[in-house]
Amino acid sequence: MMPLDGIRVLDWTIWQQGPICSAMLGDLGAEVIKIEQRGTGDPGRWLAAAGGAAHAGDLNWYFEANNRNKQSIALDLKKPEARQVVLELAERSDVFVQNFRKGVAARLGLDYASLRARNPRLIYASATGYGPDGPESGAPSFDHLGLARSGIMNAAGEPDMPPLGIAGGVADQMGGAMLAYGIMTALLARERHGVGQEVNVSHLGSMAFLQGLSLSMRLMAGRAFPRSFRSSAFNPLWNHYRCADDAWLALAMLQSDRYWADFCAAVGLPQLAADPRFADMNARAANAGDCVAALDAAFATRPRAEWLRILDQAPGDFIYTIVNSVEDLPDDPQMQANGYIAHFDHPQHGATNMVGLPIALSQTPGGIRIPAPELGQHTEQILLDVLGWDWPRITALRESEAI
Repeated sequence: MMPLDGIRVLDWTIWQQGPICSAMLGDLGAEVIKIEQRGTGDPGRWLAAAGGAAHAGDLNWYFEANNRNKQSIALDLKKPEARQVVLELAERSDVFVQNFRKGVAARLGLDYASLRARNPRLIYASATGYGPDGPESGAPSFDHLGLARSGIMNAAGEPDMPPLGIAGGVADQMGGAMLAYGIMTALLARERHGVGQEVNVSHLGSMAFLQGLSLSMRLMAGRAFPRSFRSSAFNPLWNHYRCADDAWLALAMLQSDRYWADFCAAVGLPQLAADPRFADMNARAANAGDCVAALDAAFATRPRAEWLRILDQAPGDFIYTIVNSVEDLPDDPQMQANGYIAHFDHPQHGATNMVGLPIALSQTPGGIRIPAPELGQHTEQILLDVLGWDWPRITALRESEAI
């Protein structure tokens, strides 16, 4: 039993922001039917790496990550008989997800008003760049623009750095996660109140919410969290330090006065605890450069593993962890122990590691059941099993090149 068993999702999305949303719903048990353009499909099928195309037979990590637990139906939506297929599927579905530019769905008769007329209980979810209203509501957007417009490029890094991009499709991933959250909420509302509705999520809104604390500070205190230099961190115990083996260690002791004396003793600098320049949080902030430099010099004397042992055994109950790279994550024991890395037996590629679910449900867990589909792999099956069409009708669609 999975939490979304019995929920059918029509997934008319491409690239990442929309597809990762429907993949999340599929991970939780929803039946996801991916609607793709006949002949070409989701352009994400051909993206294997930044700036590179996928090759036949390769494991396309990008498409697999965004489209697991889905079926694919290939339709030429320029043909009315293909659009009729979508309309009839919408009548039998719970959710419709799309992430095309404003106006595209309406031109094809696949907008919310058109589908709601056929299925008032439908949840119609749209992912956009800048939201459904306003002068730029129809402007195109990709992940990089979501990072740019939301301000996070000017939040990452140190004060003298230019705006910094963040690798890995973070704005798309956040937008997709928020869209899935909206859909789940709408499904609950339908269960409680009997109403379908429209759900809208954007890069801009999602990434603004991701920075909610800093944005709240700007709204209510007049300024956002400033960028800061690591070498002069306001709280030296809320900082990260390079160890002798070039590995990094992060500290997060917000109530630094509580830990300071024990910490100084643990790192072999008891004299710092008695130094009036570092006597309390305010003094350390005023002399942050000197304080961080002293800790930098200390941490540079031992490899990280040794510092972890020292801090773990010292009195003081310190709060710290290692600084990982994405390269490190698959081998992190906490990632493994909690199922954040999923092990999947791919029918074409064998044992495959994938990103697991970030949530754990004790009674109705989700999981990866099937790989990303081939283009149009389930077209006839969907027409037969979901719509109940007979073979002569399906054959006629095939001959007209609508499917």
